[in-house]
Amino acid sequence: MSQTIDPAPPAVMPVTRFAPSPTGLLHLGHALSAMLSHDYARAHGGRFILRIEDIDTTRCRPEFVDAIFRDLDWLGLSWDGEVRRQSEHFDAYRTVLDALMARDLVYPCFCTRSEIEAEIAASASAPHGPPPAGPDGPLYPGTCRRLTPAARATRLTAGHPHALRLDMAAALAALGTVASDLSWTDMDAGPVKATPAIHGDVVLARKDVPASYHLAVTHDDALQGITHIIRGRDLEAATHLHRLLQALMGWPVPVWRHHRLLTDDQGRRLAKRTPGVRLADLREAGVTPAGIRRRLGLADAD
Repeated sequence: MSQTIDPAPPAVMPVTRFAPSPTGLLHLGHALSAMLSHDYARAHGGRFILRIEDIDTTRCRPEFVDAIFRDLDWLGLSWDGEVRRQSEHFDAYRTVLDALMARDLVYPCFCTRSEIEAEIAASASAPHGPPPAGPDGPLYPGTCRRLTPAARATRLTAGHPHALRLDMAAALAALGTVASDLSWTDMDAGPVKATPAIHGDVVLARKDVPASYHLAVTHDDALQGITHIIRGRDLEAATHLHRLLQALMGWPVPVWRHHRLLTDDQGRRLAKRTPGVRLADLREAGVTPAGIRRRLGLADAD
């Protein structure tokens, strides 16, 4: 099945990006995203940007950053401009959080994972039932959203560790009638209605990481002028939330494409730990970049 993108020419010069997280070695799924993004930009006279999404400083490793450069160079993919490393820009993400907090759209959450799981388990037998499920499981039950201002201030003053959550109901209310009209354009499917409420009160900054993937990626896409985002179908649900953040912050809206996910012989989605699909291993086994393209069903780049 060919994965080549050949829709009508874009209305603007495309700026695409490949934004891996250096927590392991790249595999064939990463190659598919990178090649599709690179080829689309080059085919239409646009720019292809490389970004290193290393906000999780406890899991990301410098050696994996170096490996990303080697793998992309071996694949014959060149990028434009400097590589942005998210770990160098936490102040920028904090500015966004401060802006949302000033509008009372973000609140501190002091719950531990075990406390959240316990409340969800207990709610199963409550009259109102368990919280609804989102893309990643049961939604946060809103424990800390219901804290009084005094209780919240007491915990903050005492220095209790906390994450920062988006108050989904408040965010949608802040947009007014715009919230019901949120949508995005998919390169394959056309217009898609955005329903960010499926994520509930999502975390925008963890206790141990000062910005979430959702916050950092939408900020950087806007900052870098990304017009077309080509990524795996596993991130399609996140697009609903990203559209909300873009609307709240007045950021431009790119076009998306969510390509198919690659699987192993048992139908399991490829992961960095999946044997035999890492690009470094394939390179050592004598596979060529042209062979990678054929295996992924990609036409040769122009």
